[in-house]
Order: sequence, then structure tokens, then C-alpha cells
Amino acid sequence: MKILSFNVNGLRSIIKKGFYDFIKSEDPDIIGLQEIKMQENQADIYDLGYKMYWNSAIRKGYSGTLVYTKIEPLSVHYGLQDGSHNDEGRVITLEYDEFYFVTAYVPNSKEGLLRLPYRMEFEDALREYLVKLKEKKHVIYSGDLNVAHNEIDLENPDIHHFDAGFSDEERGKFTELLNAGFIDTFRYFHKDTIKYSWWSYRTFARERNIGWRIDYFLVDKEFIDRVTDSLIYNDIYGSDHCPVGIIIK
Repeated sequence: MKILSFNVNGLRSIIKKGFYDFIKSEDPDIIGLQEIKMQENQADIYDLGYKMYWNSAIRKGYSGTLVYTKIEPLSVHYGLQDGSHNDEGRVITLEYDEFYFVTAYVPNSKEGLLRLPYRMEFEDALREYLVKLKEKKHVIYSGDLNVAHNEIDLENPDIHHFDAGFSDEERGKFTELLNAGFIDTFRYFHKDTIKYSWWSYRTFARERNIGWRIDYFLVDKEFIDRVTDSLIYNDIYGSDHCPVGIIIK
């Protein structure tokens, strides 16, 4: 089974840049999208034979998540506990026979860490939610998590220690999540590999490969033996992010 995740930075935009060709080529069983920036009724979307589950932000043209799945889920949940933290459409959970699939677009702390307090509140609620899911069945958690966990995960780490996405507070919350029983699958399979999943549109960062790894697949520790590889498709363009994925048996 192949499961992918992709921050598309605008679904309508990326459809014009080969998104459907990528889906047809890779043929994932499930793909979670982040930052779709649209409502379900705003455009005609070709479903490619997938079932589609939308979680759009109340504010139009902002945030939002979407899951394409070939496998009909047992249930679908939007937001975190009791549907909390859902105004911005950041989380979708699909329940399957053997696992929960969670896709998330974690809030950016913004320049000057202006939104860091909300980010910390979100992170704590998210971790609590994932741990509770893990008590019931396995969890596959993916998405744009908006944090480079370690110095290997971004170019020039020395100049970013007080920036959004690499602050001590954000990195600490990621560590807390790992300590709660989850594994960063890419780092598990590719311990010393330097690969990025996001590049700023400024200063030709992608052409120079000055990037950050902020898109992830995490699984609970008991599920890691089912994962055979963790992928970063850094040759796929169309967004300031690239897709990531896992293969499971």
C-alpha cells in the first residue's frame, strides 16, 4: 500500500501544473493534501476514481485539507477532540480496519513567532488526540507539520534558531510527540540523508536546494515493522512543497 501527503499550496493552482499526472503515475491508495485554499463547491475537481473528504477553512482561500482514498473508511472525523481546532480545516482523520490515517496542516508560528502561543496549544491538543487514537488501533500521521526537527532537516540551521519552524519550542513539541510513542519514518529509514520538502519562493531557494524538511509521515512504534520505506519526491514541482510518502505491507 502506498500513502502520500502533499502541501499543494492551492489545489486549483497545482491542478494546472501536473497534479493529476503525478497521481496517475504514483497511483497511491490514499493521499492527504494540505493548504488546498478552497471550498468543496468552488471548482470542478476530477476525482480520479477516489473518494474525497474535504475539510475547508471557514475563511475562503486559506488553509484547508483534503483526502483522496481508494479504500472507503469506516469513519471520518474533522478536527481534534470533539471537533476542536477546526475553524481552519487543518485535520482530517480516516479510520480503516487496521489503522487511523490522520492528515494535518499544523499552524505556522509566523514571523516573529507571533502565533507561537496558539501553535503550542494546538500541538498539545494534537498530541493528546493522537495518543488517544493509538490506544484503539495503529496511527499513521502525516502532513505539513511546519517544523524542521533537527539541524540535518534544514539548510543553514545556525541562523534559524529563533525563526518559525525551527524554534526550540516547536522542535520540543515534536520531540514530545516522538516520546509519546511515534516514529519519524523518513529518519528511521534514512538516518543521515539530507533531503528537503519545502523551499522558499525567495532567492531561487529550490534551484539552490536551500530547503527545509517539514513534511512528515509518523507512525506508532508498534506499526513501524509494517513500513517498508519512507519517500520524499523532491523532483515533483508545482508547489513550494514536494510530496512525501510511505510504503506499507
